[in-house]
Amino acid sequence: MLPFIRVCTLSVLAGALWPAAGMADTLPEGASRITHVTVYPGVATVERTARVAAGARRFVFDCLPAALDVSSLHVSGDAAVRVGELSVQTVSRDLAPACASPLEARIRTLEDELAAVQAELDAVQLATGYLQSVARTPPALAPAANASRVAAAPPSAAQIGATADVLRQSGQAAFLRAHQLQRRKEALERELNPLTAERDRVAAEGSRVSAVAVTLAAERAGTLRLAYRVRGPGWQPSYRAVLDVASARVRLERQALVAQATGEDWRDVALTLSTGQPGRATQGALPRPWTLAIAPPPSAAPMAELQAPMAPAAPVALSERSPARAARQSESAAPPVFDVSTFDKNYVTEFSVPQRITVPASGERVTLSLGSADVPATVITRTAPYVEAAAYLVAELQPPPGIWPAGPVSLTRDGAFVGTGRLDFSQPAPLGLAFGRDEKVQVQVEPAQDMRGSAGFIGNRAERQTRRAWRVENRHGAAIDLQVLDAAPVSRDERISVQSRYEPEPASTAFNRQPGLIEWRQPLAAGASARFSAEHTVRYPQDARLQERQP
Repeated sequence: MLPFIRVCTLSVLAGALWPAAGMADTLPEGASRITHVTVYPGVATVERTARVAAGARRFVFDCLPAALDVSSLHVSGDAAVRVGELSVQTVSRDLAPACASPLEARIRTLEDELAAVQAELDAVQLATGYLQSVARTPPALAPAANASRVAAAPPSAAQIGATADVLRQSGQAAFLRAHQLQRRKEALERELNPLTAERDRVAAEGSRVSAVAVTLAAERAGTLRLAYRVRGPGWQPSYRAVLDVASARVRLERQALVAQATGEDWRDVALTLSTGQPGRATQGALPRPWTLAIAPPPSAAPMAELQAPMAPAAPVALSERSPARAARQSESAAPPVFDVSTFDKNYVTEFSVPQRITVPASGERVTLSLGSADVPATVITRTAPYVEAAAYLVAELQPPPGIWPAGPVSLTRDGAFVGTGRLDFSQPAPLGLAFGRDEKVQVQVEPAQDMRGSAGFIGNRAERQTRRAWRVENRHGAAIDLQVLDAAPVSRDERISVQSRYEPEPASTAFNRQPGLIEWRQPLAAGASARFSAEHTVRYPQDARLQERQP
């Protein structure tokens, strides 16, 4: 039987709800900690573990995010721990002493250090001011034995030298100490300012926390586990593609940027990244019936519109909140192992990070390496002369096993970084990754010829003829696989006819399944050149206005 869940919002804090002590790293009885997190794009499943004592009848998982999905709560325990009713309560973080921000202690320590430095700096400045006043004071007049006043004897050279030496040493020490204290003050302020800004941001947002109270019966000491979903966290894939032209292979390296801003830190957790999309609809839209009817007379149309029921409003699409926080890896004393385990299931791919990860909610970033794959490639030289008279090196890839979400890719060719692109295997295979310009392939475009005239038995049709030609030269010391692309006119109206002639014949007139994209594909020997031409004749009614969109 599923446990009963009661949701309520508290305006006051029950004393027994929030324990006075925070979560301990050793996970003592009465405390809980996050042990495992599965991150999907835009949502995460968090698992907490707690130890309960023998005979326990109630346990509270506190300091949970207020935005957790209550319907996703799942509690389980060892065989000796039976789970009963659940209750969810939400309060302001200010009313939960156990959930105070860990930044507070560090902020107070830094403020105390800053006050001590400022006090010493003020004292040094006071001493420096005194030394400056002594240095500026002239020798005093001494009273004579009789009533008359006479000038005191001038100080000797030895006295002047000793006084100057004392002032120099004391002033030097005072000014040096003031400089050191000023630098220390600036360093403390640089460390303190982001902490106070983060604390003020959380306070301005009116941060709230939730607690899940579990009624249970523990025959003996055991483990209690709580799992819940929370929206906001996510991970984004990124890739690094390294092309070795000589071996015609591409090394694809997977990376992931993890981000979370749930309000709770993930400290030393086992992290799993999944390509699943739990935020998407679980069922696709179904087709509606296709009906035919005779339209009512024009006079009856307004009445029919008044009697027609109003269509229900379309549901508002909730856009997933992009992660504003990223995370960093935790350091480990033992030599780390970075080989991520990859599990290719039927519908998703999961990556299990071997080392424990710390993902604080304060906005730190972490980029995880998810492994790599060596993919055979077909290296070609591609040019589209009438778009750009240049050639580019392209590696054509087939999708490797598993699920590869679309993402940005960093491109490296023969050890040299050439730029960035996008890896998207949802496009028609093979996928072409461009690795920069091929400067040893020259493309020369001949001037286009455009002629107009009339056709038909009585000249009632307009005719336009276009000729294009270009030459490609291979200046490499080896043969290349050349691909030339061009666009041909495509008729969208039965009154428009198009006839095309090519020299040589193209390999395809629908490159990437797009009619009108012409592809020539042929080897080109070292030092050789090839000429390509296309001639298009377009006929249409003389009195029609031709709408044309050229690439």
